[in-house]
Order: sequence, then structure tokens, then C-alpha cells
Amino acid sequence: MMDFALARRNMVESQIRPNDVTDRELIAALMDVPRERFVPAAMRALAYIDEDVPLRDASAEGGRRWLMEPMPFARLVQLAEIGQTDLVLDIGCATGYSTAVLARLAESVVGLDSDPELASRAETQLVEAGVGNAAIVTGDLAEGYPSQAPYDVIILEGSVEQIPDAIFKQLRDGGRLVAAVTQGPIGKATLFRSIAGDVSPRVAFDINIQKLPGFDKKLEFVF
Repeated sequence: MMDFALARRNMVESQIRPNDVTDRELIAALMDVPRERFVPAAMRALAYIDEDVPLRDASAEGGRRWLMEPMPFARLVQLAEIGQTDLVLDIGCATGYSTAVLARLAESVVGLDSDPELASRAETQLVEAGVGNAAIVTGDLAEGYPSQAPYDVIILEGSVEQIPDAIFKQLRDGGRLVAAVTQGPIGKATLFRSIAGDVSPRVAFDINIQKLPGFDKKLEFVF
């Protein structure tokens, strides 16, 4: 039988710490949250490898979905600088692993997913993990979840080509949004800050993660 606690510790020591992740509370959360519970049973032995783990087959409605590789996930979360009084919107939470980690750092978290089946699995796993300060909701990812806005932090759990203004408008003044924004084949981990209604981006590092559905740029026709 696999020792998941040992695998979790090895993940932190070999994948997280050597890649500029220094936030102690984040490291403690990654050490505590049982990542293996948030993947299909057949994939649990792969839960801690330095690769994305498939959560749903490509033939399913809405396409394939993934659990993000630990290292880029940790670096994105660290970039957001989440505080203990923050309200966080976790867009594309899938089976809830990211929401469980974020709940260790923030006052409360709203995990949003467009797939009712994944959202149901997330609710179950969060209850079993004893997470009491997070809620899972369903809806269009590209619309965010305005009924609980404004948020101190918004995180997108996959790469996107563009971020709709409707999501930026859900940030509190001084709020942060972190996302992997693709420019052709290259992804850039980007921190956006909302100040008095204006949003300013700062590119932090290169990142290569799976695509989040619903954030493609619309084709523009030129006559």
C-alpha cells in the first residue's frame, strides 16, 4: 500500500521548495491536504508526481479536465499573497483540491466549476476533509461568481487566452487576480491588481499548464 503521507512530504521537498516557494503557510497546507483524495481512485498512485493528473476523459462533455501539477499550482498561489482575512474565488476548482488548499490560507473560499459532476465530487471531498470555510458552486467559469463579490483574490486553475472584464469587476479595490495567460504557445503567470477600478498586470514567470475551458479569444474578422 502506498504511503501517501510520505509521497506528500516528498512532493513538497523535491518539487515545491526547490522552485522558489517559500511561503510557510502554503507549504504547511500542501503538506496537510491529502491530494490523493481529489483524483479518481485509479489515479491515486499518480497524485504526487510532477505532472498534471487527468480527472475526466476527453470524450466527456466539456472536454478533458486536469488536476494541476503541484509546482506551478504552488507558485500561482504564492503569487496571490493570500491573507487570513481574504475572500477567494477559485475558478475551475474541479474536484476541489485547490479549494481545500486555499481554504487553509484564507478566511473563506468560493470554488466555482461549470461541471456539476466535478462540483459534486468537490463538495463530497471537502466535507470528508473537514473543510468548513469553503463553498462549491456551479456556473459558467468565464462569468465568475458575482453574487459573492467583491473578492480579495481570484485564481484561475488553468491557462487562458483572455480574462473577461466581468471577472476583473468582481475584485475588491486592492484585490489580486492570478492566472496563466497564454501568448501563442507560451504561458505567463500574471498578477493583476485592481486599484480604484483600474487593473494593472505584472508578468511574474513562465508557466505551462493545461487549458481552462471557456477563455479562448474570440476570432476577429478583418474585411
